Amino acid sequence: MLSLLAILGAGAGIATWTSFGRTAARHDLQTDVVDGNQQVSADILTVESAGRRQPPDPVPEGMVWVPGGKFIMGGEATFADAQPHHEVEVDGFWIDRTEVTNAQFARFVGATGYLTIAEQVPKAEDYPGATPESLVAGSIVFSPPDDPADLAAYPQWWIYQPGADWRHPEGPASDINARQDHPVVHICWLDAVAYADWAGKRLPTEAEWEFAARGGLAEKRFVWGDELLVDGAWQANIWQGNFPAENTADDGFASTAPVATFPPNGFGLHDMAGNVWEWCADWYRPDYYAKSAKRNPRGPPSSNDPQEPGVPKRVQRGGSYLCSDAYCVRYRPGARGKGAVDSGATHVGFRCAKDAY
Repeated sequence: MLSLLAILGAGAGIATWTSFGRTAARHDLQTDVVDGNQQVSADILTVESAGRRQPPDPVPEGMVWVPGGKFIMGGEATFADAQPHHEVEVDGFWIDRTEVTNAQFARFVGATGYLTIAEQVPKAEDYPGATPESLVAGSIVFSPPDDPADLAAYPQWWIYQPGADWRHPEGPASDINARQDHPVVHICWLDAVAYADWAGKRLPTEAEWEFAARGGLAEKRFVWGDELLVDGAWQANIWQGNFPAENTADDGFASTAPVATFPPNGFGLHDMAGNVWEWCADWYRPDYYAKSAKRNPRGPPSSNDPQEPGVPKRVQRGGSYLCSDAYCVRYRPGARGKGAVDSGATHVGFRCAKDAY
């Protein structure tokens, strides 16, 4: 995902991609020294369950123990940034059973008074040329065209919506009263880190996230196996129909779904594919897999996205309800996403992880 979509200084419906620079330097994570990559192949995902990989007591509320092990990471041939596939080993860790919900995030805000980036008024110095009246709090909202669109020109179905935030997903006229069990959205990486800090948790590394998403299956196309449908049923909240103008919602949802609506994976985790994109701790670089650490990789020491040079980005995983086999298949476990650290959107949320001890 590109950085914060704004129409500051532009005509309605004409998008200008930019990024709030006011908070990008916060929460810089220390990273491991990376070493050379060894390209391997395997038929099974090795999951160990002895010694240090045993789940410690007590069990954190709402979390699932993921035993450590070795697996083949990446390998999604459609995307250059998911190459090469490589063997990685991770230690055991806890991870949230579901994405963080509106109700959970509301408890955090109630306890801390936290104000998300989407609720803050942009500063004029971050948007040279923007008119004063356009500098209002808001976020990126999906706004599908009425007619079939040129899929190569994807900014056309995104708008900067004043007043859109986690409490008002589509804008000021919307609310979350009936969506308490839906994943919280319009959450940028900085917001997710703030919540995790408060909860005594952290964001998962990209390697942890993928290991957890695969649920014990090795190199499968989806987190549930190789077939898109199981007994004719959809296994994730993704797009059906002619994207972006037609959404048939055959899976029952045109937007976010309540968490845990769809079956869990082999580790008992829900929504590791679709629903909303999930933030990871790692900086994003498209070339990182060629030099990833083999054990507990934590990503590169800095970010680089050739599509938006100079905009610091973190990894996102899992895709969203806007992913479609006809357009975007990044809801598959080996695929990667990315987002500017201070940019949220109508399809971006998160879940947390926690160290074993």
